[in-house]
Amino acid sequence: MTETKLAEYKQQLTGKDASQILAWSLSEFGPTRVILASSFSIEDQVLTHMLSLINPSARIFTLDTGRQFQETYDVMQQTMARYGICYELAVPAAEEVATLVAEAGPNAMYRSLADREACCAVRKMRPLAKILAGVDAWICGLRRDQALTRRQTESIEWDGRHGKYKISPLADWSEADVWRYIKDHEVPYNALYDRGFRSIGCAPCTRATGCDADIRSGRWWWEQPEHKECGLHKKQ
Repeated sequence: MTETKLAEYKQQLTGKDASQILAWSLSEFGPTRVILASSFSIEDQVLTHMLSLINPSARIFTLDTGRQFQETYDVMQQTMARYGICYELAVPAAEEVATLVAEAGPNAMYRSLADREACCAVRKMRPLAKILAGVDAWICGLRRDQALTRRQTESIEWDGRHGKYKISPLADWSEADVWRYIKDHEVPYNALYDRGFRSIGCAPCTRATGCDADIRSGRWWWEQPEHKECGLHKKQ
């Protein structure tokens, strides 16, 4: 990556909508060298729907940490049936999970930020690194208004931690924009959203929130807002 190339890409994406950004990504990097990361959030479901219209064979992966809600698996099954998707699964190494739980316990994430980040490293960061090793760019459902840590999100950035381009087609969308698309296109979504959840991750680290609360206030609710990232989207 060079600053010149990144600036060129940003210029090319200026004025493009989310679907056009996705189409550009597949064209620029090739359908085998760019991949969508899906946690089955409403944002990722919108991107999945759009990709299915552009290229039904586009690559999509999900991180299965082993601690997801059943409702997350339910919407995964529904989405596979709706779009004919075969997700690529990124999973933690069994021996690393066994060591983590044996040494720290299954709920050590509540004890300290370091313990929580250690769990995320085993269950998310290392599996992510393995799957990203085979691509040049990855697509995410990040939006600027999701959290304090995401205010500077751009349509395309350089992910220095992984050495890849990171593309966020919905960067300037609002939560209302996402829901409008979901409803208009009858896109499958996680049933937990109808029960007060607004951002959904692993079951031990996610809870429902009030409609007036910060979108990600139900994630790692015992931590300060500036710490509410698992590492996947932290700046280097």
